[in-house]
Amino acid sequence: MSRHPPPPALSEAPLAPGLYLVATPIGNLRDITLRALDVLSAADLVMAEDTRVAGKLLHAFGLSKKLERYDEHSADRAGPKALALLAEGGRVALVSDAGTPLVSDPGYRLAREAIAAGLPVFPIPGASALLAGLTVAGLPTDRFLFAGFPPPKSAARRAFLEELAGLRATLVFFEGGSRVAASLADMAEVFGSREAAVARELTKLYETVTRGTLAELAADPRMVSPKGEFVILVGPGREEIATAADADNALKDALTRLRPAEAASEVARALGLPRRDLYRRAMELRAEAIEDR
Repeated sequence: MSRHPPPPALSEAPLAPGLYLVATPIGNLRDITLRALDVLSAADLVMAEDTRVAGKLLHAFGLSKKLERYDEHSADRAGPKALALLAEGGRVALVSDAGTPLVSDPGYRLAREAIAAGLPVFPIPGASALLAGLTVAGLPTDRFLFAGFPPPKSAARRAFLEELAGLRATLVFFEGGSRVAASLADMAEVFGSREAAVARELTKLYETVTRGTLAELAADPRMVSPKGEFVILVGPGREEIATAADADNALKDALTRLRPAEAASEVARALGLPRRDLYRRAMELRAEAIEDR
């Protein structure tokens, strides 16, 4: 019977001075990389979004390190301390609660300040909810845009989504369980009938991936205030870009039956065009029709 070799021990090679942006597991602790363990073991200081979360991670792998909180509230205090240590040739590791630092997580300001000061900055890649969701969604991966968390209020969220509606790329969002259904409903309204996927609790015990059109997902009872962390992925719009004449013809037909806002929504779903632009044009067409009477 064949046996797998034991994992290699932590590297004994000295760790070069610099700031290390260390990806950590998004759920399953076995997704930590050996290189991440090397860096965390050798760092002079570990800066973390939440020191309690980072402490549990370090303890799980038998590591005990000096921890310093680094988030938007502590950046003014902790940032200069880290930069001073780096300037003296120290090794600083930055981790977020889960996944890759800077990706909808703290760290951009510290990394930017270190780069501006001419200090070395190293990426330590690993787990990422963004990429994990993208690979299992069943949507095109050759071009994608990570849009982070949508605004919490519907009006602001729709305006935000309308800015993305014309992009021919798979769109990736993070969202909390309490707003998944509302976000999906607004996406269905703005983006129309696009293929989409909702990934829940990736790499964790209750990992699920639900696929369908945005309308189907918005109507799915499982999306009503579910628990967990979510990645919403929306496929690209139509390959054929509708012309202005196409939009005008569709709007004129819709305006014979619907109010301008409803007409704009219908045409947005049909042609994959931004609803905001269509609404503006619908109002113009209605005014022109009134003048011609």
